[in-house]
Amino acid sequence: MTAPNPYAALLDEIPVERREVEVLGGATAYWVYGPADAESTIIAVHGFRGEHHGLEPVVAHLPGVRVISPDLPGFGETAPVPGRTHDLELYAQWLAAFAAAVAPGAVILGHSFGSIVVSAAVARGLPTPRVILVNPIGAPALEGPRGILTRLAVFYYWAGAKLPKGLGETLLRNGLIVRVMSISMAKTRDPGIRRFVHDQHDTYFSRFADRDVLHDAFVASVSHDVREAAPRIAQPTLLVAAQRDDITPIEAERTLATLFPDAELVEIPDVGHLIHYETPAAAADAITRFLAPSAADTR
Repeated sequence: MTAPNPYAALLDEIPVERREVEVLGGATAYWVYGPADAESTIIAVHGFRGEHHGLEPVVAHLPGVRVISPDLPGFGETAPVPGRTHDLELYAQWLAAFAAAVAPGAVILGHSFGSIVVSAAVARGLPTPRVILVNPIGAPALEGPRGILTRLAVFYYWAGAKLPKGLGETLLRNGLIVRVMSISMAKTRDPGIRRFVHDQHDTYFSRFADRDVLHDAFVASVSHDVREAAPRIAQPTLLVAAQRDDITPIEAERTLATLFPDAELVEIPDVGHLIHYETPAAAADAITRFLAPSAADTR
């Protein structure tokens, strides 16, 4: 049974259109939300194992903003890039090409693994006036508060890649394992939002193309973090961080903010790595203030 979406009414008020564009020899599926004549356009990059639906609660709270939300190659409705390893180099190159094709000069937003992809692409020259990172990966995943669980995840994805194909795919798409992951990350006490979070993960977390792409992306997600790129990002940058994040502790996010030439850190209390599901209004409020002309004038 599908859980009710607590943000559906707001999202229904925002126009949305599905489109495709050729990037790096393959078709990238993406969704355009909001008015075509909006003053601000954001390209929003989702996290590991996710796809564009995951950022819709934040989009729902940005009614006056045009948001372009693609599925990363190998996830959702976007096929893998032919003949390529899906490492950070590939994803950064893809994002630069995608932005140039659909919205040159847009603000670039990344959530979780998307924060690594976005920061790498911008540091390598992707033109953008501003950068927004939600739940940024600000320290090595293996050093986080749940480093033991991360090491178990390493074994899980390694096993999924090494087992015979059928068994490996079954393991990686196992609903019970997805649910355990979902429960471990959810912090909200609201039963309706918890049901929604679990339903979102049940529905979309296994929409990856194959185990090889998933393994490549996982290795990229635990082998890199935003610190690598931060000093080379000159643009004003907004970090929206959770005070109870099990992947990057808030102390590490505070340190990360000091590595950027021009960064603002907004901390959201009582939430972990699922800001986009549990506190999207707070994230959207921070984004709205960051994009306001008055904010630009003071920087």
